[in-house]
Order: sequence, then structure tokens, then C-alpha cells
Amino acid sequence: MAARAYWQGQIRLALVSIPVEIYPATRSGAAISFRQIHEPTGKPISYEKVVQGVGPVDRDEIFKGFEISKGNYVLLEEEEIEAVKIESRKTLELVQFVESDAIDVLYYEKPYFVVPADDLAEEAYAVLRDALRQTKKVGLGQLSVRGREQLVSLKPCGRGLVLEVLRYADEVTRAQTYFRNLPDDKADADLLDLATTIIEKKTAPFKPEEFHDRYVDALQRLIEKKKKAKGKRVIEDVEEPASAKGGNVIDLMAALKKSVGDGGKAAPAKKAPAKAAATRTRTSAKRKSA
Repeated sequence: MAARAYWQGQIRLALVSIPVEIYPATRSGAAISFRQIHEPTGKPISYEKVVQGVGPVDRDEIFKGFEISKGNYVLLEEEEIEAVKIESRKTLELVQFVESDAIDVLYYEKPYFVVPADDLAEEAYAVLRDALRQTKKVGLGQLSVRGREQLVSLKPCGRGLVLEVLRYADEVTRAQTYFRNLPDDKADADLLDLATTIIEKKTAPFKPEEFHDRYVDALQRLIEKKKKAKGKRVIEDVEEPASAKGGNVIDLMAALKKSVGDGGKAAPAKKAPAKAAATRTRTSAKRKSA
């Protein structure tokens, strides 16, 4: 079955309009969902709409409510909500352009492929794609879909264009909220050399097909075992993660050297900091006395 377009319309750049179709660039993974089952009968459990102290209620008695204070709600009808939805427009106007690296990764939400709607649109489409690539810019605009406006970016991708839905500013938490209390100290030079050596050794082309959700794989194996066991209990063996040991400079240095291999010979030897050297001396003395 051919993919269904998420949006059809035209991209407008000043007085130029380009008819396009937009398709999802991602799909749901192999997630496994569960239903709650009544074990004695094997039947799925269903839920009723109930009000505490009243019991089950009719669907036409249910409104949407926005809580303005504890226990106090503003009630809205579906017709009222529909009335304030943004009218779906068939034009995505590019109102601003920014440097390709100016948008923080936290703002990106979901990608879509943008393709010309017909042969006549291909020339203008190619001009826009190549102009964005040559200027190293990203186009910004707002797309009206299903009654809401989405902030989107447009950038070249191979022979085509990719549109990415962006989060609005109030949807993104500032990084300083979590990072402000972290120390601003520079990393130890010896440790940094070892860490960069490990990174260089493990650097390779990105091949997404080599990565799998091991939790989903394990669940699928368990489900297959349960099917073959015909109701008998099956327990999966789970490997316990190795417990982390000490976090001081000596342990970190040893772990990095072991990761590099050959006792850390791949990294250039440098003079250890005075504090670390003193710690090693005290450690050696304790071992001899023992």
C-alpha cells in the first residue's frame, strides 16, 4: 500500500510557490503492547467511565475540563474547542532562514520527507534545495495541520528536502536547570588523552541496522517460550550488571588504560598531577606494609 501523505500543499518562497507532498520519515518500531487479562477466564479487562460517589455515567454527560484551582474546572464543549482550531492552510511560507547549526538538538521532534507534487514542480523544488545547501541555511515556517500550527524547519537531504517539526520554546527545558551545579573544572590531561584514544579506536561509520532494542528482543523470546510451554511458567535468566567500583583518580586511570589495551601504551605518557602521584605513593606503601 502506498504511503499516505501527511500534508499536501505548497511551499512559498517570496512569490514562488512549489506544490509538494509531505510523508512521515519514521515509523513505529517493534514495540510490544500488553492487555490486562482476567486470569481465571482469560478475558480482557475493560473500563467504564465512573464518577466517585455516582457510578457509571453516560458519554454525553462528559465534558472536557481545565483545572483553574484545586477541584475547580472550566468546562468546554467539543464545539467550543473546534471553533478555536486554526483553519488548515495549504501553504507553508518560509518566513525566516537561520544557520544550519543554529537550532539546538532539543528542539527537533519528528522528520518528514518533502517531495514535489508533480513534474512541473521539480525545477523550483531543485532550486530551493540547492539554494539551501549552497547558503548552508535552514528555512523556518509554521505548518497548519489538524487545527494546530506546528513550527517546522526545512533543509536539504540528499536529492530531496526534509521537513522537521520543532518544539516551541515553552516545550523545552533549559539545560542550565540540570547542569548549573556541575563543576567547571577542566578534565585531567592524562585521563583526557586516554579517553580520546578510546574514542578514536571505536570510531566507525554509523550503521543503524546494527543496533537493536534488546528489551524487545528478550520479550519476543519469552513470548515464544510461553507459547511452546502451553501455560507453564517460564523464567528468563537475567544477567546482573557488574557493580561499579570506586570513583577516584586511580580507579578511573586503571579502567581507561585497560580499555585502551597494552597497559595504556597507545596514549602518550605525561607527568601525573602532584595529588595523584602522592596518592599512588601512599597506596604502594600500604601494600608493602601489608
